[in-house]
Amino acid sequence: MFKKAKLFFIICETPLHCGSGNNIGIVDLPIQRERHTDFPKVEGSSLKGGIREAFEELVDIKDKKAVFLETPSKEKLKKVFSSAIEEYWKDKDGNALIKFNEAIFLSFGPEEGSDYAGALGFSDARLLLFPVKSMKGVFAWVTCPQVLERFKNDFKLCGITLPFEMPKENAASNGCSLFIKDNRIVLEEYTFEITKDSDANGNCTKLTEWLSQNLFPAGGSQFWMDKIKKDIVIIPNEEFRDFVTLSTEVITRTKINNETGTVQDGALFDEEYLPSETILYSLALASPVFKKEDADKGIFKQNGKTEEELVMEFFTNGLPEVIQLGGNATIGKGIIRTKVLEGGTQ
Repeated sequence: MFKKAKLFFIICETPLHCGSGNNIGIVDLPIQRERHTDFPKVEGSSLKGGIREAFEELVDIKDKKAVFLETPSKEKLKKVFSSAIEEYWKDKDGNALIKFNEAIFLSFGPEEGSDYAGALGFSDARLLLFPVKSMKGVFAWVTCPQVLERFKNDFKLCGITLPFEMPKENAASNGCSLFIKDNRIVLEEYTFEITKDSDANGNCTKLTEWLSQNLFPAGGSQFWMDKIKKDIVIIPNEEFRDFVTLSTEVITRTKINNETGTVQDGALFDEEYLPSETILYSLALASPVFKKEDADKGIFKQNGKTEEELVMEFFTNGLPEVIQLGGNATIGKGIIRTKVLEGGTQ
């Protein structure tokens, strides 16, 4: 049973394709979606695999010996677990690995077999903000009351209560810069009548201000922090569903026959992507290590802290700021930026 939960954000730096393997529609390779809402998502298993790979890439193994690469993650982990994280141990194949490798197995699960479960789990990544073309401001992020209410409920799982109410539909912040005339905003080819908060105490303004402060790392881009504050629009649930269904990126790809220089027969296909600047979130969930003997729990057995606390600290301190997720890594797809929310773990 998971005993700790922590929320983290996922910001798409490049288009993201986490495929569903289902092509009953017009797109050959669609993205993963919730069955009941049709909102895009990233399966927890896809997310866990991508994050595990990012952790494994923090170590280089040569001649059966592991070397901890010099990264910000290494420095943060050593502050929590001291130099013990670099102590050596032998795996079953005789590799001289470090305790960090053992911690990966204990938290994410063993690479082979089912001797024990990993102590770290992930919820499906849910959509929070979706980018759409705007007549002013180039693009805007849209969301809806249903998404925001789920967001608020997921916060409660982490022991956090947001200090404001979620805004209702057809709302924008006090500083919104997307209006073209009176109370009208044009997104794609659709015109919305939107009510702007009258002052800084409006719920939409409080939400955008909070996101500006929490989505980006300290010292992050001021441009994006300012844009988040003024370019988010809360639209009705149905319109949001239509945007996230019909306004994703669909890219047609092909394969060229080397002999003829023309398209190879049967090699034309479509792929769907979440566009750059899409923002999702997920919950990291930690439990005690699934090992009976204390000697087998590695760095997760220390005085003064519970195992689940240490598992969560391993995740939050080790997670790289930028990782690759989903398909087509060789053509630059799936580059995402992560941001673990400070505070609040239930």
